[in-house]
Amino acid sequence: MPAPRPGPALVAEKEIAARVAELGRAITRDYAEASLVLVGVLQGAIPFVADLMRAVSLDLTVDFLRASSYGASTTSSGTVRLVADLSVDIADRHVLIVDDIVDTGHTLATLKRALGARGPRSVRACVLLDKTGRRETEVTVDYVGFTIPNVFVVGYGLDYEGLYRNLPYVAALDGI
Repeated sequence: MPAPRPGPALVAEKEIAARVAELGRAITRDYAEASLVLVGVLQGAIPFVADLMRAVSLDLTVDFLRASSYGASTTSSGTVRLVADLSVDIADRHVLIVDDIVDTGHTLATLKRALGARGPRSVRACVLLDKTGRRETEVTVDYVGFTIPNVFVVGYGLDYEGLYRNLPYVAALDGI
């Protein structure tokens, strides 16, 4: 059986570029006097982190970690595992978690707690997509690219069984 196909763009490439530029300006303003570490959440946030770090006009450090709550499913299991950790020390630094999407909130809440226990000055979050209709746990998202409906999306780093991460836009997956 063939994989489900992406539908029309939910968030177009030009919309993403414009919003990432806006987010970069806001982060630059808010962290003007700070030592900032962008923490990308692998694998889905790679394109977002790459574009966002170029839109932030500050000296900053970029590192990645990998968390898993989906496995091969299209819904979160609710159990978050840290699969790969940071390589930089975040003590006494401002940390901005950069993720592709927040839906249930479990992953982001877990990461904020885990990183917060390492003694940073602050831990905040920036997500490209916020699926507020799926929230199961209270979590603050400080910078949001787009709020989207409760549909399964792919593109711009988001995948379905490893496919469609390379699309330059975000689309709902037909048939899911």
